[in-house]
Amino acid sequence: MVGQGHVVQALSNALTQQRLHHAYLFTGTRGVGKTTVSRILAKSLNCTGPDGQGGITATPCGQCQPCRDIDAGRFVDYVELDAASNRGVDEISQLLEQAVYKPVVGRFKVYMIDEVHMLSNTAFNAMLKTLEEPPDYLKFVLATTDPQKVPVTVLSRCLQFNLRPMAAQTVQLHLAQVLDHEGIAHDPGALRLLARAARGSMRDAMSLADQAIAFGGGALQEDAVRRMLGSVDRQHVQRIIEAVAAGDGAGLVAAVDALRELGLSASGTLEDLAAGLQRMAVVQAVPAMAQAVDETDPDAQTWTQLAPLLAQDETQLFYSLCLQGRAELALAPDEYSGLLMLLLRLLAFKPGGGAGASPKSEGSAARPTAAEPRSVVTGGPQAGQLARAAASQPRPPEPPSTPAAIVAASSPATRAALPPTAAPVVQPSVPPVASAVPSAVARDVRPASAPWDDAPPEHLDAPPDMGNEASVSSGTKHVEAWENGPPPGFDDGWGDGADAAPEAFTSSENASTAAAVAGAGTASASASASAPPMPLSRQLAELPPDPLSDRWAELVAQMQAQGLITALVRELAVQSQCVAQRQEGALSIWHLQVPRASLCGDMHKDRLTQALAQVLGCEVQLHVAQGAAVNTPAQRDLAAREARQHAAEALIEGDALVRGLLAQYPGARIVPGSVVPI
Repeated sequence: MVGQGHVVQALSNALTQQRLHHAYLFTGTRGVGKTTVSRILAKSLNCTGPDGQGGITATPCGQCQPCRDIDAGRFVDYVELDAASNRGVDEISQLLEQAVYKPVVGRFKVYMIDEVHMLSNTAFNAMLKTLEEPPDYLKFVLATTDPQKVPVTVLSRCLQFNLRPMAAQTVQLHLAQVLDHEGIAHDPGALRLLARAARGSMRDAMSLADQAIAFGGGALQEDAVRRMLGSVDRQHVQRIIEAVAAGDGAGLVAAVDALRELGLSASGTLEDLAAGLQRMAVVQAVPAMAQAVDETDPDAQTWTQLAPLLAQDETQLFYSLCLQGRAELALAPDEYSGLLMLLLRLLAFKPGGGAGASPKSEGSAARPTAAEPRSVVTGGPQAGQLARAAASQPRPPEPPSTPAAIVAASSPATRAALPPTAAPVVQPSVPPVASAVPSAVARDVRPASAPWDDAPPEHLDAPPDMGNEASVSSGTKHVEAWENGPPPGFDDGWGDGADAAPEAFTSSENASTAAAVAGAGTASASASASAPPMPLSRQLAELPPDPLSDRWAELVAQMQAQGLITALVRELAVQSQCVAQRQEGALSIWHLQVPRASLCGDMHKDRLTQALAQVLGCEVQLHVAQGAAVNTPAQRDLAAREARQHAAEALIEGDALVRGLLAQYPGARIVPGSVVPI
């Protein structure tokens, strides 16, 4: 027996200790040795040894008369029944009628029923009693590839052994032994292909070996076996992985055309590609595997060299896509177009979109999504009163309701500067949520008959809570009390260098709006015990010049643009600060400081070192330490986004059309956070 050590050990111990069961059930896929183990068991029970004096043994001699007769299939006390063709109750009843007779020439009578799951229910019921309590000289051996179809009443009466599919290495070694015994020349690569094509079945491996011997003219050569099996050469798989790693769409198309010309199977290509990605994932997860390369396996060196080309998450994603793509080939117009679409999908899911991804044109306007709300001007709580007031006085043409129309109606200066932002949209009045954001326009939004108008709050001097309408009203009363101006030390919320509110809120026609803004700022200042934190852009601007940080930010941008860093490696690059750099001949030494300890791993550092060496064009040595990081590329990007956000808000608030809408609709405001730069 080959590859079934667990079954051999159990049966050997039972035969040696004379602890024999009356029924055995062997399960497993095709070609794993179910019939073979039953014949060996029959020989072990009936072997008499070369001298004719032997007994039950775990090592039958194979030379005595019972052993030779069982091998030749003429032993009268060993009966094999094919249940697929003898599945009725009559055949089983006839077999059981002979059970009452003792063995003729052997020690035991052995009934072997192959594919027992094919028996009918009545046949199973007919054999239950005999199977449970057979005579001492009768042994049942059942074999099946589908034990789920065997009734539990039969399973409970048998000792069940599951024969596992054999490993490819086990099949390869056994094939080599058989071919050496037969004196047939063979290549290790040919045997490796046959073992993998057998898929755990030794019988399939033997059949394929016979076919390959005939195909190769009496010898097993790797090229001949590959042509016979239609297997894809590892060079094709290597070319595909290299093209995906490089984002080379033209290379993928050329690889599929080469497979089409050679007539290689698309499904086989995906299978070999998934097997290669699996080997690469093992090398990536266990770097020590790269040093322990099997010299007898030429593919091992290939996967070890390809492993660094992809990130671990990319390898896992590509492996899943290859497995799922095999089921989609049947739905494609033809298998090669389905294969090409799958390979292009690998390229599309690669971070950065691969080489075929085209960035947005600078002049194109991106449509806002659910995560990016557009700027909205809403009305006060009394929408009906606003509508009646607007209908009672002459009105200009209805304001446009789309961003493009608002841009067209804006002033020429605004139209020239508006593309970086999303234009505001006019909506029906909605009860506003008061906010202390400096760029928001807060107005007195008290209802016509508020319940607290007759009884003012007890603590009028308490700082108002800007989280509800009552607090906004209270804050407005504070503003009315400041007729001579706000108290000393009041922060109007417009940042340093702004002595007063913007021009839009200081004109005579917007005096009430300016007062409301001052009230909102007063509430924000009195509600907070400390001054608001300084914006990140201001913090970075006040730092002294740092050419080293500037250089590191440029290098990180180049590595990102070329797609050299992804996932956690990219996080290590953008979250780190370059604290020192020196050049020693052709070696460039960089010292980085990163606040997160999880980014200091050797794998991330090695990947970043490779990317940096590719950008600099020289050998790089990288040192990463944990510590506070200042002026990092990530902080610079955040500061740039803050600056764009402030510029966009100032542009919208200063637009003539927006100012006109705010003046036309009492209680209207710009929703804080709705202005999103494009």
